[in-house]
Amino acid sequence: MFKRICLIGVGLIGGSIARSARQQGLCDCIIGYGRQQDEKNLQTAKQLGVIDGYTLDLAEAVHDADCVVIATPVASIESIFAELKPLWSDSAIYTDVGSTKVSVIAAAERVFGVVPDNLVPAHPIAGAEQSGVTASVDDLFVNKRLIITPVGNTRLQAVQKIQDFWQRLGSLVSVMNVQHHDSVLAATSHLPHILAFALVDMLGHKDEQSEIFQYAAGGFKDFTRIASSDPTMWKDICTANKDEIIPLIEQLKDELDKIQCLLENDDTQQLFATFTYARNARQRFLDQFNNN
Repeated sequence: MFKRICLIGVGLIGGSIARSARQQGLCDCIIGYGRQQDEKNLQTAKQLGVIDGYTLDLAEAVHDADCVVIATPVASIESIFAELKPLWSDSAIYTDVGSTKVSVIAAAERVFGVVPDNLVPAHPIAGAEQSGVTASVDDLFVNKRLIITPVGNTRLQAVQKIQDFWQRLGSLVSVMNVQHHDSVLAATSHLPHILAFALVDMLGHKDEQSEIFQYAAGGFKDFTRIASSDPTMWKDICTANKDEIIPLIEQLKDELDKIQCLLENDDTQQLFATFTYARNARQRFLDQFNNN
């Protein structure tokens, strides 16, 4: 499918792309690129056989690459575009794995003036709490959602090739409007992470005085699992998508106020109705998830 893939960023996602692409025979050569501070991780990736080689020189990394995958935090993508601009090849396909897409499109427009027609924004909805290439696996994307968000001028052939690539990695691929992607992910991913971080932050300060965590049960562990995620990455994601997240936080405040009012008024019937609706809504999600 590709002769030479250049991975800009060889962490959990980039490393898993490399492992899976190699396993599926989707490329002949995989080259990793990173900055000076990333060299130890790149050395590990080479030693593990995740990549065929690496370089700290971007021009060398993208030379002869027919696919360039930007697998770095969303806050760094604009600077990467700026570095790629004089090296941009019309014959290659460029894609990313950012968790927000409006910010990626805006960054491309600021750097290039217009989104290059061979840039195919994408987002694999897969991950883990661990980071770095040692956390990468070859089946991370199997039966996971992958959203492609092309813009009006994106080459259809490039979209189709990236779609085929991700499908061969095992992903369930959807094509979606950029704004709709950010709205959906704000509700289903970004807000839940904020909730987990906020709850653990609140209880963590209480725990310093009253040893709350000592008595926490499995439900607490399950609910707060994603609070173990990389704080830098999630700071960047939430900042990039704040316009979608803030209205959801306001709606959540209203929902909590409603539940507080029900408790204050001993309205157990309505409290039961609220909990029942939520349980049934989650079951609908589980049924859809299992059917897919």
